[in-house]
Amino acid sequence: MDVRDALRGITCPMVTPFDDGSIDDSALVDLLEHLHDGGIDAVFPCGTTGEFPSLTADEQRRVLETTVDNAAVPVVAGAAATSIGETVAAVDRAAAAGADAAVIVTPYFTTANAPAGNRRFLEAVLDEASLPVLLYNIPQCTGQRIEPETVAAVADHERAIGIKDSSGDLASFQTVLRETPDEFLCLQGYDALLVPALRMGADGGVNALSNVVPSVLNEAFEHAADERGRDLQRDAIAPLFDACTTHDFAPATKTALAHRDVVPSDEVRPPLVSVDDAGTETIGDAVDAALAVGGRDG
Repeated sequence: MDVRDALRGITCPMVTPFDDGSIDDSALVDLLEHLHDGGIDAVFPCGTTGEFPSLTADEQRRVLETTVDNAAVPVVAGAAATSIGETVAAVDRAAAAGADAAVIVTPYFTTANAPAGNRRFLEAVLDEASLPVLLYNIPQCTGQRIEPETVAAVADHERAIGIKDSSGDLASFQTVLRETPDEFLCLQGYDALLVPALRMGADGGVNALSNVVPSVLNEAFEHAADERGRDLQRDAIAPLFDACTTHDFAPATKTALAHRDVVPSDEVRPPLVSVDDAGTETIGDAVDAALAVGGRDG
């Protein structure tokens, strides 16, 4: 399947399972099987939910290779870095591992960039990229957003295939939808806004909760235009999202996956911390409620 076609659905930004501090390859394969059974259209390793800042370059390569070797769907690989050279190198590593596309962000830590500076950065990476590229707007982690005008300016680049918007700003997302070409994919990355964004014309979603309840997210995508989609967003996705957002999303997602016995451990790496007992109970209850509303084995 062409990666663009796969992204017109639900893509899972996968967690990276750990066992006593090391990557748990077996659990990663089990997670992929769970996602395939749930009907996920594409997978996204080494993203924010995958704790990419806590992985070495060799570990990222290992995660990517294991994912590509065991995935039955296209793979879009995280390739975030703060310099042009390191970002291009990360894209090259993803290409060497067999990924179908890469996902890049604007530089974090350097947060005073004007739109013109970010445009120069993105264009420089796109000019050298060895894979099709998704932009990733996540200002809560990078300290700055990719302005709609910047997205529009690079959307015609032959290597730019779309954007994952995790800002939670639906008005800005609407502007990007309006100002970019139809073939440029606009993907909603903020789970609480999935169905509203789809109703506005989003092409798909890249949603952390699809780790946990993949078929619920898929059903919401399929029924976004009708009452079933509204009900799934309101009564399944939003309550689970709210339960998870009181904690960092990677630990919360792993807690939810451990509750479902998909992975054996909710272990995360510092500086992230595992969810406490009260949070674990709250998240587990929200998972069970979401599955009950979904009516499928999510």
